Formats: sequence, structure tokens, C-alpha cells
Amino acid sequence: LLGQILNHWFESEPLKATLATDAVIGAMASPHTPGSGYVLLHHVMGELEGRRGAWGYVAGGMGALSQAIAHAATARGAHVFAEKAVCHVLLGRDGQAQGVALEDGTEVRSKLVLSNASPQITFLELIPQEQLPKDFVQRIRQVDTRSPVTKINVAVDRLPNFLAAPNARDGQPLPHHQCSIHLNCEGTHLLHEAFTEATHGHPSSRPMIELCIPSALDPGLAPRGCHVVSLFTQYTPSVLAGGRSWDQQSRNAYADTVFDCIEDYAPGFKASIIGRDILTPPDLERIFGLPGGNIFHGGMSLDQLYFARPAPSYSGYRSPVPGLYLCGSGAHPGGGVMGAAGRNAAQVAIKDFRHL
Repeated sequence: LLGQILNHWFESEPLKATLATDAVIGAMASPHTPGSGYVLLHHVMGELEGRRGAWGYVAGGMGALSQAIAHAATARGAHVFAEKAVCHVLLGRDGQAQGVALEDGTEVRSKLVLSNASPQITFLELIPQEQLPKDFVQRIRQVDTRSPVTKINVAVDRLPNFLAAPNARDGQPLPHHQCSIHLNCEGTHLLHEAFTEATHGHPSSRPMIELCIPSALDPGLAPRGCHVVSLFTQYTPSVLAGGRSWDQQSRNAYADTVFDCIEDYAPGFKASIIGRDILTPPDLERIFGLPGGNIFHGGMSLDQLYFARPAPSYSGYRSPVPGLYLCGSGAHPGGGVMGAAGRNAAQVAIKDFRHL
């Protein structure tokens, strides 16, 4: 249990609760949920430029990382087809992957196919079910993909001014503006209460908020004096109480709850908003192909990690379809912007390719 780990090392409740947020990020779980301690470990186990547990911003936004990977690939002769939806994986008579078919009818032939899509899309939508073992299909269908995350992107005409650390007179970003700011986590019980509300189909009345201001580090993201604020919030259920789906009214009502909370910490924040983009779990699934809106392609619970990710006997990146490999967050070691699953999958694919 996360609580036991934090109680062993720390006394301050606000510090424990702030650390606890990284144990439930992206997870429909409470700090009191068994196994939550691993998710915290997962978020701090890596290092950046020699600093263990450090995180970094990508200059130009997260899309710049994808562009860097694309440029590295094209420089070595790869062809990148953007905005081309894959319809299904092409299979030979022996059931081996032979490429992909695009929705526009184009067929791209290949000896190997690596899928960075979720296990659900890869195996339940792009492959005929009769080509897969029944127990494997059942396992993929049973993966827990519940997600509590609603992502809100906000454009503001001035830097947020927090009561706890007022802005400088010149309006320039201070060190805390360049960090991850955690709100509504003065006590671990607040996170548990927010989680409990969502399990009953109600968006948290006092949501956990992780607030970042990327433009404080990367001024090119916004016009002079203005900023973009990224809000990673939870808990929000995929389906609201009574079986209701998210509509514009419920989206805006939840966003207003989040903004009211921020206003308590930084008066004037609501008045500074000039644009907002609200992405609930169903929106994240529809737009980005994240199953259930889950940023990790599936819960990072202990029963869905290591040798069991995405399914027992298939944690080594190979799939039941010869020549088809899984290289995204749904593969070992799971989610996070680290590239480990992709690198490991590439090594396995290269090894197999030498024997073709």
C-alpha cells in the first residue's frame, strides 16, 4: 500500500499527499488501493540527464518529440505516412503478418509489423478474431482500461498569481511556475474522497489537479505575456451516474469546478482565461485511440504488469500472429514517455528479422 510506504518515510501530510498523486496518476485508484505504491515507483524509477526521478518538458510541445523520432527515421530511409488510418493487418495463408491495409485502400507490404496502438485496437480491431487464440482474445477484452483523467488545456492572458507565492512585479515566471504544481492534495484523504465520488459516477467535487505552465519554460508556445496552462485532473468516470454520457454541459460544469478550485489558490485565474479545451475519458479514447481514455493503454496494476502485460506468455513483444509485434504502452514495461517498450520491441523484431 502506498500509504504504508509514505508513512514510513515522511511525517508531513501535505508532502505525503503530493507524492501520492504520482501513485494514482492515470489510475482509477485511491492512495489506499493495494498496488498503488508501484505506480509511484514507476514514475520515479527513471532518470533524465543523470538526475534520478527527474522529468522534463519537450521544447515545442509533446508533438515535437514525435517529430524528432520521425526525422531520425526518415534520415535513415523510413517513409512516414501521417493521417493515414490503418484498416487491418494483412495476413498470409500461414497467418503471418505481411503488412497493413490503409482505409484509403493502399496496401503497405512488410515482413514485420510493429504496432504502437493499444492491445485492444491491435488485436480486437485490426486482426480477424479467428486468427487468435480464444483465451488470448478473452484476456485482451478483460484488460482493465478504466481511466479517471480529464485533461484541460487553457490559454490565459497572464501568468497565474498564487497566494502562497505572489508573482514578481515584472510578471516574469518564477521557479514554481516552471514546475509541476499539485492542487487539492493537502491530505491523502482528499484524494480518496475524490476517487470515491467517481466510483459512484460523479466527477470529483474537489478534483486532484496537476497544473503545468509549459510556456513558462518555452515562451514560443504563447504570445508575449500570455501562457498556456496544462491541467491533468481526476477523478472523472467514463460514464456518469444514471448511465448518462458526457455532453457539453457536463464538460463545462466539471471544468468550472476545476477552475473554481484553482481560483482559491490563485485569485484572478478565471478572469485570465481566454480559451479552453476539455478532454474527458471518452474524448481521449475517440481522439487518441486510448482505450477507456487510459493514457497507459491499460491500468498499471500489479496483475497487468511484467509477464502479464498485455497477457501472460505474451510479454516479450511477440504476439500470437507471427511477424506482428506490440511496441506501445500496452506492452512491458508500460506507460510513460520513456521509449522502453519501443526499444525492447525493436530489438526483438531485429533479432527475428535476421532469420527471415
